[in-house]
Amino acid sequence: MNPISLKKLNEERRARRAAILVTDLGDGSDRIVCEGEAVAGGLGEAAAKAFRSGSSGSVEADGRTFFLNVHLPQPRLVVIGAVHISQALAPMARVAGYPLEIIDPRTAFATKDRFPDVTLHPEWPVDVLAARPLDGYTALAALTHDPKIDDFALKAALDAGCFYVGALGSRKTHAKRVERLLAMGATADEIARIHAPIGIEIGAASPPEIAVAVLAQVIQAFRSRGAAAAAARGEAA
Repeated sequence: MNPISLKKLNEERRARRAAILVTDLGDGSDRIVCEGEAVAGGLGEAAAKAFRSGSSGSVEADGRTFFLNVHLPQPRLVVIGAVHISQALAPMARVAGYPLEIIDPRTAFATKDRFPDVTLHPEWPVDVLAARPLDGYTALAALTHDPKIDDFALKAALDAGCFYVGALGSRKTHAKRVERLLAMGATADEIARIHAPIGIEIGAASPPEIAVAVLAQVIQAFRSRGAAAAAARGEAA
């Protein structure tokens, strides 16, 4: 790897941004392609697929052979609310490879007894997220049903471009939430990104079942990043 590519790759990794080291196997030259960067031709299509899958490998594109070494930030799951769903979700998310942390200022709920081996922040989201900002490789699930706790975090997730934003509550509850988020400056298009009611539709009733539905939706969102744009361009998934 040439020093310029190494420096750029390290910068992207420190900033929790995805990048691919593209090496031309014909002449040994390499370059860094950042997620969202426009790359023409077949190499651009191959890079887009690699960003979605996270898989490295060789590809044939534009009459040449390239090796794509994919570097994706570790996705993280931030949960607002130390509730029963969160208790079930934490071990599932860990096994699936999505490190989870919980934010809840209600110290009666946010205790180590209820959440052993979980990164726990018994503070208000405004304070935690100032120190630990959200980003495009973070999923946020708001589960408290309390606007004083959930709303700020949801707006922060939309502003940060989190790859997944979900909120617990009925459609009636969400309609009121939409009004509040609009008043906070969120746009209708941004709010439309919120999965509410949260979780894929599997008829979930108990907290563990809802946790399964939420995690499945998070994984689906992560693995389909950019797929809609690709489909609009007529590219294969």
